[in-house]
Amino acid sequence: MEARRNIMTLSRTISLLAGPVLALFVTSHVALAQGKGQPFGGDADVAFAGQLWTAMKEANLVGVDRIVSRPFQGNEPHGSIQQVLDTRISVGGEAGRVIVKANHGGEEAGVDTVHRNPNKFLAAYTVMFKKPEGYDPENQNWFWVKYTTDGQLDTNPKGMKLAGRVAKGTNQGCIACHRAMGGDDLEILRK
Repeated sequence: MEARRNIMTLSRTISLLAGPVLALFVTSHVALAQGKGQPFGGDADVAFAGQLWTAMKEANLVGVDRIVSRPFQGNEPHGSIQQVLDTRISVGGEAGRVIVKANHGGEEAGVDTVHRNPNKFLAAYTVMFKKPEGYDPENQNWFWVKYTTDGQLDTNPKGMKLAGRVAKGTNQGCIACHRAMGGDDLEILRK
C-alpha cells in the first residue's frame, strides 16, 4: 500500500512538472532556432544583414554601379587590393555609420587594374555598421558582416553566417583582428 501511495505521489508530481518542463524545453528550442543562442549568424543577424544590404544598394555603396574610391594595397583577410567607403545610412529605422570595404584579389589585381575595372577582381564586401548604444558596448556597438559579391552572406568553415558579433570572444575573426590593430583602427571602432 505504501509503494502504491509513493507511486501516486510521484505520478502527481510528474504531472505538475510536465507543463513547466515542456514549456522550458520548447522556449529554449525556439530561442536557439531563432538564433538567440548563437554568438552570431542567427536569424536576427541574418535579417538585419539583409536590410543592411538593401540600404547599401539603394545608397550605391555596393553592387556593379556602386560608388568607387581610389583602391589601395590591402592585406588579408580583406584582399590584396581594397576600396573603402565611409558614410551614414539608415537601416530599418536605425541611422548609423557604415564602413564598406570592397575586397579585391586575383593574380592580376593591382591598384591600377582595380582602378580601371573595379568589378573584375571584386571578391567580397566586408562591412561594419554602427548600431545604437547597447548593441555590443564592449566593441563600440559595431555590427559586422561579410557578403559575397552578389549580396549573399558568406560563412565560416563551420557554416555559420558571418553577420552580427562575428567571432566575439575568440582570438580570431573580425572583432579580435580589429581590436588587436590598435592605433587608427581602434579609433575607427570608437567613433
